[in-house]
Amino acid sequence: MAQFTVNPQRFDPYKGFMFRVKWDGRYVAGISKVGALKRTTEVVTHREGGDPSSSRKSPGRTEYDAITLERGVTHDLEFERWANKVWNFGAGLGLQVSLADFRKDITIDVFNEAGQKVISYQIFRCWVSEYQSIADLDANANAVLIQTLKLENEGWTRDEAVTEPAEPAFTEPA
Repeated sequence: MAQFTVNPQRFDPYKGFMFRVKWDGRYVAGISKVGALKRTTEVVTHREGGDPSSSRKSPGRTEYDAITLERGVTHDLEFERWANKVWNFGAGLGLQVSLADFRKDITIDVFNEAGQKVISYQIFRCWVSEYQSIADLDANANAVLIQTLKLENEGWTRDEAVTEPAEPAFTEPA
């Protein structure tokens, strides 16, 4: 089991607004929202033949929920390029799916208020099941235009090599 060091100065939980998402070895620009990492294990109920009044429960299959990424629309094509690897309309017979590389492993890094990486998750074998190139257009709205990727995945793990950093402190001038 991994050993975690405890920072006795840290009392507050980490905030959910400092994060970055990485795939293909680099951070993707502009992601403003990441859906929750959630897994669910089915419950298998059974009972023994000689026990008429109670059931027993054990774990069954584990499913990992899709993860949604959102960002403001820019000229960056990363979302669209990945979505096109799963289905590229008009590419021609046999060329609609990029079987060699439509799946990607991604990393979600969480940072503390000082910008230090404090938690990291690796999500495995992701692929785009939904792509929304632009959200609703509304002339009466005062909002950023958002595009969305929905990523199916086959599991995730926390990177235990990322440990709690020593937090910076300001010193008084002498």
